[in-house]
Amino acid sequence: MKPDWKKIWSFSRKYVLNKYILTCVVFAVILTFCGEQSLVVRTRQARQIRALQHELEESRKQIEQYKKDLKELQSSTENIERFARENYYMHADNEDVYIVE
Repeated sequence: MKPDWKKIWSFSRKYVLNKYILTCVVFAVILTFCGEQSLVVRTRQARQIRALQHELEESRKQIEQYKKDLKELQSSTENIERFARENYYMHADNEDVYIVE
């Protein structure tokens, strides 16, 4: 069974090759793929914004932890000594330090 080319041509001429439909399709392609405000660029920027917001939240949590540590260190000299031993592996002259991971 052969396709009826006259019907196909009339259909394509009537709907596919319509100047309004072609204009809308070209406009949609331009909006989707071209320019600084295209959907592709906007999607990429939205992904970057989410990543930066996550990084900002992690930084805020880290700042809060540092503030807590600072308050604890400012409270007494024993805390400063403990902090130095735990984080910087400092020790007194008569001590041996063993690091177990």
